[in-house]
Amino acid sequence: MREFKITKAEEGAAFAVHIVPKSVKNEVVGKHGDALKIKLITTTVGGIANDTLINFLAQKLDIEREKVEIAAGLSSAEKMVVVVGLTPTEVENRLLG
Repeated sequence: MREFKITKAEEGAAFAVHIVPKSVKNEVVGKHGDALKIKLITTTVGGIANDTLINFLAQKLDIEREKVEIAAGLSSAEKMVVVVGLTPTEVENRLLG
């Protein structure tokens, strides 16, 4: 099984996430193989979940919403997220620290 890691992207950092919808609260619950497992209150995996994920990550990372992008997996529970303006170490510390 591949291990979770945050990689350096052109203008920041990139990482995989695994979304679990219909949760009691929005929260990072740990690693899920090569992805970061995140529970979201939303009942869907598509559009509303994407907005909820972006807002949640922006809040956790203490950055503007516009600096968080879903690069792949818009209609899937498995997504690739790119964060602009933070290093992989900064992202890891803010999400898992």
